[in-house]
Amino acid sequence: MVVLPSTYLGSIEYFANLAQRGGECVVDIHEHYIKRSERNRAQIMTANGIMPLSVHVVNANRPRTPMHKVRIDYSKRWQHQHWVAIVSAYRSSPYFEHYAPLIEPFYSAHYDSLVEFNTALTSRLMQLLGIEGGLHLSEEYVEAAAGDIDLRIKKRESHFDSPHYFQLFSDRFPFEPNLSVLDLLFSEGPAAIDFLRRCRL
Repeated sequence: MVVLPSTYLGSIEYFANLAQRGGECVVDIHEHYIKRSERNRAQIMTANGIMPLSVHVVNANRPRTPMHKVRIDYSKRWQHQHWVAIVSAYRSSPYFEHYAPLIEPFYSAHYDSLVEFNTALTSRLMQLLGIEGGLHLSEEYVEAAAGDIDLRIKKRESHFDSPHYFQLFSDRFPFEPNLSVLDLLFSEGPAAIDFLRRCRL
């Protein structure tokens, strides 16, 4: 079994696991929320280097809040800021115009919970990438057994190895292997699924 956290604009490693091990993956929505993690944060490449994008949540500092109870905070214009950053970073990429209209609606719609937003956005990205099957959400906290792969753990041994693909701004920054899957999708388009299947996990 592969235990995944609920993520915002998940990484290439995250989606490579879904592409290669989809039937074995379960998204744990009953674990405790961890701030400054992929649960509400993603990384994109911009003309100025890597930029983190963070979804604002209510009571972010409250300890031991289960993920499925974390609410999104719309008091600040983070959706607008994120979409402006994504457009600025990727509008020159080969497949931006093809996929952007299918992603942009997530930056005007309101979702009550972080899990609801992450699940809807991840499902859309899976569809665009050609990853078959839906997301399997846990009904309770998932206890990982020996031999299971647990991507919830921050400091874990990872064997992830990504082939190179063309990245914008490669003339000024070295290749970054594990950005948000948006970076791969906008660069590789329909070929992204083959790339995900070639990643070493």
